[in-house]
Amino acid sequence: MTRRYVLDLREIDGTQADSVGGKGAHLGELSRIDGIRVPDGFCVTTEVFRRTVAGEPSLGEQLDRLSRTDLDDGEALRTLTARVRRTIEEIPLPDDIAAAITGALARFGERDAYAVRSSATAEDLPTASFAGQQDTYLNVLGPDAVLRHISRCWASLFTERAVVYRRRNGIDHRAVHMAVVVQRMVFPQASGILFTADPVTGNRRNATIDAGFGLGEALVSGLVDPDVFTVRDGEVVARTISVKERAVRPLPAGGTRATAVDARLRERPALTDEQAVRLVAVGRRIEAHFGRPQDIEWCLVDDDVRIVQSRPITTLFPIPVRDPGDDEPHVYVSVGHGQMMTDAMKPLGHSMWRLTAMVPMHEAGGRLYVDVARRLASPATREATLDAMGKGDPLVRDALETVLDRGDVVPPPPDPGPAVPPSGADAPPMGPPDPIPTDPALVAGLIERSEASVAALERAIRTKSGPALFDFLLEAFEEHKRVLGDPLSIQAIMAGMDATWWLNEKLLEWLGEKNAADTLTLSAPGNITSEMGLALLDVADAVRPWPAVVDFLRESQHCENADFLDDLTKIAGGAGARTAIEAYLDRYGMRCVGEIDITRPRWSERPAALVPAILDNVRNFGPGAAERRFEEGRRRAREKEQEVLARLRALPDGERKAEETRRMVERVRTFIGYREYPKYGIVCRYAAYKRALLAEADRLVRAGVLAEREDAFHLTFQEFHAAARSNRVDDGLVQRRKEEFRAHRALTPPRVLTSDGEALNGAYRRDDVPEGALTGLPVSAGTVEGRARVVLDLADADLEAGDILVTPFTDPSWSPLFVGIAGLVAEVGGPMTHGAVIAREYGLPAVVGVAGATRLIRDGQRVRVHGTDGYVEILA
Repeated sequence: MTRRYVLDLREIDGTQADSVGGKGAHLGELSRIDGIRVPDGFCVTTEVFRRTVAGEPSLGEQLDRLSRTDLDDGEALRTLTARVRRTIEEIPLPDDIAAAITGALARFGERDAYAVRSSATAEDLPTASFAGQQDTYLNVLGPDAVLRHISRCWASLFTERAVVYRRRNGIDHRAVHMAVVVQRMVFPQASGILFTADPVTGNRRNATIDAGFGLGEALVSGLVDPDVFTVRDGEVVARTISVKERAVRPLPAGGTRATAVDARLRERPALTDEQAVRLVAVGRRIEAHFGRPQDIEWCLVDDDVRIVQSRPITTLFPIPVRDPGDDEPHVYVSVGHGQMMTDAMKPLGHSMWRLTAMVPMHEAGGRLYVDVARRLASPATREATLDAMGKGDPLVRDALETVLDRGDVVPPPPDPGPAVPPSGADAPPMGPPDPIPTDPALVAGLIERSEASVAALERAIRTKSGPALFDFLLEAFEEHKRVLGDPLSIQAIMAGMDATWWLNEKLLEWLGEKNAADTLTLSAPGNITSEMGLALLDVADAVRPWPAVVDFLRESQHCENADFLDDLTKIAGGAGARTAIEAYLDRYGMRCVGEIDITRPRWSERPAALVPAILDNVRNFGPGAAERRFEEGRRRAREKEQEVLARLRALPDGERKAEETRRMVERVRTFIGYREYPKYGIVCRYAAYKRALLAEADRLVRAGVLAEREDAFHLTFQEFHAAARSNRVDDGLVQRRKEEFRAHRALTPPRVLTSDGEALNGAYRRDDVPEGALTGLPVSAGTVEGRARVVLDLADADLEAGDILVTPFTDPSWSPLFVGIAGLVAEVGGPMTHGAVIAREYGLPAVVGVAGATRLIRDGQRVRVHGTDGYVEILA
C-alpha cells in the first residue's frame, strides 16, 4: 500500500514524472548514471498530493477563481494565491500517508538533516523548466518538521510567480500535481550552478560554472557574487574570482543562516582549476545522458562532486541537426531575417520552403538557416559573401566578421562551388549579373511566363489526391525552382538593385546627396506589392459611402472565416462592397502575414484580417486617394530627376554624368518594381499547393488519421506524404510537435548561428548617432515626427494619418498599412527587403534593423524617424 506513496530515488527513472514530478524524475534518472553521485533520499508521490487535497472541497472553487483572474491584477492574484496556499497548508495528512513518510525517514535516518524539495509534474520540461517556481527547504530536522514542510512544498505550487508562469505557458493549474523529494542534506565546502553550454552566447563548447562557499542558496538568492569559470575542451579558459563576504550555513536547530566568511578566505577561489575541469566532465556525462545542455546544481563535499539537480536549459536557441559523421564547423545565416518573417514556422511550412528553395537550408527552432561557412573559408568568395550580406543587412555582416576575426569556427578553404543566396529562395545569387537591355517589354514577358506557369499548376493540381498528389507536388517543386532560378529573371532583379546602388553612390559622390534613389523610385511602375496597398484604397472607396457597411465591417473584424461576407449583401451598399473585397481577394487573397509559411491563414481564408486596414483607409482618406497618391509619387520622381540632371550638367564633365544618370534612372524605374514580383509568384504557387494539401488533410480527418485538418501542419511534407500512403500517423507525434512549436515561438532567432550554438546578432559600429537614439539602417530617406503605433499583428492595427508604424518586421502583406502612415520603424530588414522597397515607393521615411524597437518604443510615444541617417529619436 505504501509503495504508491513513497519511492526510493533509486527506484525512479525519467519516465515517472507523472508520479514523482520533474525534479524527482530527473534525480532518479541521475542516480542511475554511472559515476554520478546523488544524495540519498525518497520521493513522496503525486498520489499523496491528489488524495490529500481532494479532501478539501473549497479548493476547487478557489482554483476556478484563480484561473479567471486577470494576470495584470496583481492585488487580486496576491490575495487569491495566499488563500490557496493557506488552505493547502492547513489540510491534515491522512494517518496512513504520514506513517509511510515517517517509515521512510526511519530507514534513512530519523535524526539526519534533510532537504525537502518541491517536484511538480510540469517542471524541468524540455520546453519549460519552471526553475525556481516552487519552494525548497534545507536542513529540516525531525519527522514532524519534514511532514510540515511537505505541506509547505505543496502550497508553493500556488505562489504568485508559479501561477503566472503556468498561465503564460498555457498550463492548467488543475493539470499540475506536486510530488516532494526528501533527501539527506550534504554540507558542502563549495556549491553552485554548472551550465554545460554558455547560457548567454549559447556556445555549446563553453561550459560555465558559478561557484561560492557553503550552500548554493547564497548564489541563488543573490547574496554574493559568484566566482565564474569558463571551461572549454577540458581547460579553464577564463575565470573571475569575486570577493565572497558571506556564505549560507546550516543552523544546529534546523534551517540556514547567512554568515560571514573568514576574511582570509574571501578572495580565495571556491574551486581550483582542476576541480572546475572535473566538475565539467561530470556535467558532460549528464548532458550526454539527457541528450541536451543542462543546468546543474552541484556541491563539493570533501573534494567529491555531488549532484542535487539537473534540468534542461530551455533558453538556448537550437542548433541545426547535422548529418551523421559531420564534424566540420558551420556558420548559419538566418533566412527569416532576409525574408522578413522571423516567427517560428510549423513543420509543414519549413519543410516545404526547404523543398522549394534554390539552395540547401537547415532548420533550427522552427526557423531556416543557410550555411555559409565554406564560402567564408575561401578567400576567393569571402569578400563577395560579406559584401552581399552587408548590402542585405549590415548586422549580419558584422556578426560574420566577428566569427572570422576569432578564427575558430570557419573550416579550411575548399572548392567554393556555386554562389548561394543568403536570404531565401527568392533571393538572387551573389555576384554581378550579365547586362540586359532596359526594356519594359522584357519585364512584361517575365510576368507573363510566371502567370502561365501558375495557371498550368492550378489546372494540373485539381485532379490530384492521395499519394499521387505528393508525387505530383515533388515534380511541381522542380518547376517552382526553375521559375525562380530563371537567369533572365535574376538579371532583371539585379538590374534594378544595381541601378539603385549606382545612383545612391554616384549622386552622393557628385552632389553630396544621400539616398537620392529613394525619391527617384517613387511610384515606379509594375510593383505588385505597392499596387496591392493602393488597391485597398479603392476597396475603401466602395465602402465609405455606406455607414451600415462600415458598422458591419467594424463588428466583423475578428471573424475567423470568410462566411461573414455572405451577410454583406443584406445591407444597403453591401453588394458593391462585397464585390470590391472579392475582386481584391481574387488578385491578392493568397497573401498573408508570414506568407513564406504555407500553414499561415491566407486572406482568402480569413478576409477579416484586411478589415482593420480597410476601416483605417475609410477614416483617413477621401475618394480617389489611390490614383492621387500614385500620380503624386510619379510627379515627385520626375521633378527630382530633372533637378538632379540640371545640377549634374553644371559640374565639370556634367553632360556625361547627367547622361549616365538619366540612363540609370530609366533603368531603375524599368526594373525596380519587378523586384517584388517573384515573391508574388511564390505565394501564388503556395496557394495552389495549400488548397490541395488541405483537401488531403480533410480526407485524413474523415479516415480518422488526423483529429483536425490543421494537425497536418505539424507534419513535415515527407511525413504528410507517408500518412497519405499508409493512412496512419505515429501516436503522439502531432501533440509533441505542437508543444515544440509553442516552445519555438518563445525563442528569438539570431541573425547568425554557429554549429557550436553561439548566437550572434551583430552591432552597428557608428559614432554619428545622437545619445539615446535607437540605431538602425536607413532605407528610405526623409525625416518625420509622429505618434508611434507598436503593431505586432496586422489584424490588430488601428492607425491614423501621420502615425509611425513600429513593428518587428514587414513582409509584403503589410503594404496596405503603408498608405496611411507617415514613417516606418522595423526590427528586421535591409535596403532591398520588401518593407524598404515599398517604403521608398510610397515616400515614407523608414529605419529598419532597429534591435528591440517594439520593446524600447512604447505605443503612443512621439518619435522622430531619421530615414536618411538611420536612427530613431524617442521624444519627450
